[in-house]
Amino acid sequence: MERQCGDEPVPWFSFWHEELFHVEQKESEWHSRNSKRYPKESLLERLDRQMYCFITYTTDKTAQVIRDNLDKSPLYSGIIQGIGPRYCPSIEDKIFRFADKERHPVFLEPEGIETDEIYANGISTSLPFEVQNELVRSIIGCEKAVIIRPGYAVEYDFVYPTQLYPNLETKVCENLFLAGQINGTSGYEEAAAQGIIAGINAALKAQNRPSLIIKRDQAYVGVLIDDLVTKGTNEPYRMFTARAENRLLLRQDNADERLAPIAYEVGLLPEKHYKRTMEKYIAVTRELERLQNTRFQGFTLEQILRRPEMTYERLPYTDASLPPEVIRNVEITVKYTGYIERQKREVAKYQQFDSTEIPDCFDYQKIIGLKTEARQKLATIKPKTLGQALRIPGVTPADISLIMVRLKAANQS
Repeated sequence: MERQCGDEPVPWFSFWHEELFHVEQKESEWHSRNSKRYPKESLLERLDRQMYCFITYTTDKTAQVIRDNLDKSPLYSGIIQGIGPRYCPSIEDKIFRFADKERHPVFLEPEGIETDEIYANGISTSLPFEVQNELVRSIIGCEKAVIIRPGYAVEYDFVYPTQLYPNLETKVCENLFLAGQINGTSGYEEAAAQGIIAGINAALKAQNRPSLIIKRDQAYVGVLIDDLVTKGTNEPYRMFTARAENRLLLRQDNADERLAPIAYEVGLLPEKHYKRTMEKYIAVTRELERLQNTRFQGFTLEQILRRPEMTYERLPYTDASLPPEVIRNVEITVKYTGYIERQKREVAKYQQFDSTEIPDCFDYQKIIGLKTEARQKLATIKPKTLGQALRIPGVTPADISLIMVRLKAANQS
């Protein structure tokens, strides 16, 4: 099989991974369980050294096994009639819909550092267990594989997400918050993202505090929730970077800058982590100012760093004391500053709409000139702001102008 290596250096999900793992407390437990398997490694060394994935492929035999047993699949026999996720079709779907393909890739992914189990990514299936055995063993390199847990298909119902407010509270039942697949989404990250926002807002409501609404230019979870509650979905929704119009602002290197203040304000981030984040971006700002004000051979260091072939380490007069995460943020900011500033201007242009609230009791029926389609969708979705109203399919800028006039008249009366 072909080895699939991870990124180097290791891209941690957490900005504080050493503390979150409580390494000192877990070292002895780790060694007691793994002294024979990894005798020379500490826990943190093992966590820092990624495990390899491998790519393999289905064969002609795989395709034949599936064709011979397609009538036994609930997805094809009619037992399950729901719409499956577009972006992770079953192996039956792949063989049936892409019959011209000679083979399909399968990624073998280790389940963890303390198990020999492998997840076979790319062969999700609802075929009977005995057929799955034959199917798996027809794949290159899996001839002797043992299935620990067979694949299965599910059909779940969902709530139309346009029946939710942006804080994920249901419109028809006060104090009921929904998150995850029930809102029409597909995927673990999507479910987790909604779960934390719904949990935060349920807690805030119990404390009589204002809801937390993450905007589209603040985080991908803001794009996810706004798409769901504003546009709805007619198939399992998956979050893609392409869905975010401001994705250049939503980078992994600045996630702490965007979200740490919010997390600290609602009480989810310890003060020491918040202060550490603020110190990091104070260092970034200072270094950016230094690069703008320091010249070398007629150019500022910022101008030199902006060149495609230049890196921070190759600059004259670099600050060797800066942490790697500060250097990375500085370099990205300098190299993409033109594009970033353009997106910031676009965000500012629409902020006036997102900051203009629409009362829950607002009567769209009384607005003369509002199209029937717009009136129906606005009355159903009940947008919280003009910005959300503008993003509803079928609502035009002309409709927004009429709503603005009505809002202004209501405020003056």
